[in-house]
Amino acid sequence: MPRLSEVIAALDALWPPERAESWDAVGTVCGDPDAEVTRVLFAVDPVEEIADEAIALGADLIVTHHPLYLRGTTTVAAGHFKGRVVHRLIKHDIALHVAHTNADTADPGVSDALAGALDLRVTGPLVPENNLGRICELDHPETLAEFAARAAKRLPATAQGIRVAGDPGMTVLRVAVSGGSGDSLFDAVRAAGVDVFLTADLRHHPVSEATQQSPLGLVDAAHWATEWPWCEQAAAQLDEISDRHGWDLRVHVSKTVTDPWSSHHTSPGAPN
Repeated sequence: MPRLSEVIAALDALWPPERAESWDAVGTVCGDPDAEVTRVLFAVDPVEEIADEAIALGADLIVTHHPLYLRGTTTVAAGHFKGRVVHRLIKHDIALHVAHTNADTADPGVSDALAGALDLRVTGPLVPENNLGRICELDHPETLAEFAARAAKRLPATAQGIRVAGDPGMTVLRVAVSGGSGDSLFDAVRAAGVDVFLTADLRHHPVSEATQQSPLGLVDAAHWATEWPWCEQAAAQLDEISDRHGWDLRVHVSKTVTDPWSSHHTSPGAPN
């Protein structure tokens, strides 16, 4: 069985930490470099539910996309939920490793996994300078409504579901995708000349301006749902590395929904 340091070296080769944004917090949060690793769990969020799942699974390592301490900390006391995660992991000899923006810009990365989940053919990066996002094509044209239904069917279900802006009957062939928050990429999306942009966390004003400037269709999914496909892609990559090195790792993907929204309600609205 490999040591943690060997597995981390393999993960860093997939998602080099130097590719992370300067504000990001990637790498190993806790874990003994000399400890043996037999079972690995991939997840989006390093929250208590995932720690409990890893304990029940007998995992030695959790790999998450989102950092536990993005803005740093001065304490890991168990009185706070993040400290409780650290205490729980250390108590059960479970390491935690994070690949965030270095996984966003990898090839393949988070947006490749998102495109693959929707059966889109990737033709290139949306932002070539940092390899962020992907420009894709459908095998056959479909309407915006049909494309939104494709996203709803193929991405994990969440309380938010799928929101759509644009003419439901418009023809879609070229698509831009970006896993996670994507409304900072509208300039690149417009320059790419795509029909639809699929991402997450779209805000009112950027969406309003984007739909006023062009007939661009927008599909807004939950942040967690757009990044979860990366877990499956990353697990497959580690499986291949394990086979190549004869490590015999058991690699798992968490299906626990850690999207923070728990329900969706509709109403007739307030009277005008």
